[in-house]
Amino acid sequence: MAPEPNRTGAGASTSGTKDEAAAKKKIESEDLSDEDLALKQQLELYVERVQDSDPGLQKIALESMRQEIRTSTSSMTSVPKPLKFLRPHYGTLKAYYETMAESELKKYLADILSVLALTMSAEGERESLKYRLLGSEGDIGSWGHEYVRNLAGEIAQEYAKRQSEEAPIDDLMELVQQIVAFHMKHNAEPEAVDLLMEVEDLDMLIEHVDKTNFKRTCLYLTSSARYLPGPDDMLVLDIAYSIYLKFEEYPNALQIALFLDNLQHVRQVFTSCDDVLRKKQFCYILARHGITFELDEEMVNDDEDREVLQDIVNNSKLSEGYLTLARDIEVMEPKSPEDIYKAHLLDGRASAGASVDSARQNLAATFVNAFVNAGFGQDKLMTVASDSSSSGSSGNWLFKNKEHGKTSAAASLGMILQWDVDSGLAQLDKYFHSNDNHVIAGALLGVGIVNCSIKNDCDPAMALLGDYIDKEDSSARIGAIMGLGIAYVGSQNEQLRYKLAPILSDPKASLDVIAFTAIALGLIYVGSCNEEVAQAIIFTLMDRSESELGEPLTRLLPLGLGLLYLGKQESVEATAEVSKTFNEKIRKYCDMTLLSCAYAGTGNVLKVQNLLGHCSQHLDKGEMHQGPAVLGIAMVAMAEELGLEMAIRSLEHLLQYGEQNIRRAVPLALGLLCISNPKVNVMDTLSRLSHDTDSEVAMAAVISLGLIGAGTNNARIAGMLRNLSSYYYKDTSLLFCVRIAQGLVHLGKGLLTLNPYHSDRFLLSPTALAGLITMLHACLDMKAIVLGKYHYVLYFLVLAMQVSKNVVDGGREFEALIGACSGWPSSGCCWTGWSS
Repeated sequence: MAPEPNRTGAGASTSGTKDEAAAKKKIESEDLSDEDLALKQQLELYVERVQDSDPGLQKIALESMRQEIRTSTSSMTSVPKPLKFLRPHYGTLKAYYETMAESELKKYLADILSVLALTMSAEGERESLKYRLLGSEGDIGSWGHEYVRNLAGEIAQEYAKRQSEEAPIDDLMELVQQIVAFHMKHNAEPEAVDLLMEVEDLDMLIEHVDKTNFKRTCLYLTSSARYLPGPDDMLVLDIAYSIYLKFEEYPNALQIALFLDNLQHVRQVFTSCDDVLRKKQFCYILARHGITFELDEEMVNDDEDREVLQDIVNNSKLSEGYLTLARDIEVMEPKSPEDIYKAHLLDGRASAGASVDSARQNLAATFVNAFVNAGFGQDKLMTVASDSSSSGSSGNWLFKNKEHGKTSAAASLGMILQWDVDSGLAQLDKYFHSNDNHVIAGALLGVGIVNCSIKNDCDPAMALLGDYIDKEDSSARIGAIMGLGIAYVGSQNEQLRYKLAPILSDPKASLDVIAFTAIALGLIYVGSCNEEVAQAIIFTLMDRSESELGEPLTRLLPLGLGLLYLGKQESVEATAEVSKTFNEKIRKYCDMTLLSCAYAGTGNVLKVQNLLGHCSQHLDKGEMHQGPAVLGIAMVAMAEELGLEMAIRSLEHLLQYGEQNIRRAVPLALGLLCISNPKVNVMDTLSRLSHDTDSEVAMAAVISLGLIGAGTNNARIAGMLRNLSSYYYKDTSLLFCVRIAQGLVHLGKGLLTLNPYHSDRFLLSPTALAGLITMLHACLDMKAIVLGKYHYVLYFLVLAMQVSKNVVDGGREFEALIGACSGWPSSGCCWTGWSS
């Protein structure tokens, strides 16, 4: 005779007995249908038979009970009826299990108890896992998906407990193997990945992926990596890289290799792939990312193919492709600044103000002209017809600018001829014969701009600019140094380090020369963590006098140091410790700059909180470290959409409660977060701030309107800026900022973008980001730097200028449409390779 329920409860607690009694009472009180009543009685009979002394009866009862539970749990939308009716008997079965001798029947009962524990087990007891490990090792999936999910959760808890106790985990890992196999077969890849992350064995994933599920698996891995702490994020991406390589998804593997900044992985992608066309695609991705990379025989066997592919990596044909694109969509016609200002749409008062010929307005027109006609090789101010001499309109426009204005005017020719090295150097050559050092400085900077993103075996930039580094005139030195920084960004060129590093310790060098040298070295060695360059900049900062540390350009020294660690996270810690020994005037500024650069593009929430903490303090007016802290919030949070939206909301709060120096940096941070991506809410905020009573806030907001609309031809922003030009027609400084913003909105006549992200916003180009943050740090002191004599810092934006993917995609669709209509093939060459 079977023992009565709850009488033999050797292992059952009092509370468990109460629960079961309550469950029994509840079921009895419910109105059951005849079918449910029959099932309930049947299950109660099975429970009694399980406790029978006859093993034959026990086996039949257990098999029947297993069958009832299995058929009910295969699709679980509510608590299955067998589990519901067996709840009152859970304690009884547990107690009887303890009395059973070791046998197959005991294992069968353990299986059933494992499933019943799904709804009956107390919180944290992990009884479902306990009985599963004691039960038979049958097919885990036959009990249903919900059971497997519950088991995975309990395994994660048990694993953490055993790890802390240093207990063996072999039995758990066998179960994990089964669960992962089940999940991967049933389209539950995220759950398999989550479990393997919990038990720290992602390598197991590689043997379970197949060609039907590897894309979903890798998508989840790459997406979740954004939210994992280091070094787990890198480990996850490494697994995704291995999976992509296994299934010959080479472009995706290359993107992950670039994200990891692992050139060995990049080499492996090239050596693993045999298709030359696909290798061309890899080269376009590398060129867009902006890294220096040399192909060798192992990567590409054929000499001719290797030369063609190296040209793509070096961007040798970039100008040619860009101009082909411009001709195909018929935007080759040069535009003048007046075409951008559209003064005829304004009232008489403002349009009269716009036509005043002042040096400041001419300088603004120079920048607008350069931004709008960037890369087109022709404009209406600087380039002239072939029969004109150097005394023609080019010379006339150049000399409509005063002193340092001529530097920007001469350099603007470099931007107009951007990427076209041969033509650019030929047209800039005439300025090298000038007697005016400002013109020579502009020509030197122009050479750097023309060579930006282009790698050339002849190294024309080094040959032309190297001789001017040690000139006595500071403006020519700055032009050469800045030109080298722009031309060799990210190249880690040792020859340049030997040339530039001594300038940092030169007692005769002026502060502005030293500051631009630090930035140039930061750009050349961006993200390299180079110790020699770091030490040179650190010693320079330590040697500065109290008065020099108060100068506006001194802020570029910590930035040069920060660029060395761009995106390198913990690698900055040793340098950050050293920075705590600096003079208190620059110490905090340096600390914020290093932190924000090191964690740029990582989305690290803790660092954002840290930076927000610094921004919440109410300090004296002399403190200037909160500006880079605000920019740092944008730099860290720009990694993914969710963090970006949250950062925008946090910056709104800073606007309301922050000190004046914080409010001046907020528009710039918003500009960086939404660069070349005009979000309506940010546009409205900046529009409001552009009328702020503090002129520096208004100037930052106006520049940021240009940044968020850069290269988009956004009609709404263009209208806002036209109205602002009318509103500020008497304020030359603000009008200058409005003009710059107008030029940025129409960047490259809408063909270019400043967005440092590419490859579906997965990869962040370090060289592009370096150019943007250099320009934004200069804008933290707008009046002294951008509106002073160092306005040419705006040319650092050239580092981020790339052909907009939207234009190329639109061009491909247009070409396909024309092909479909006319019967021509739609594989035209002019769009090939631009997708990167």
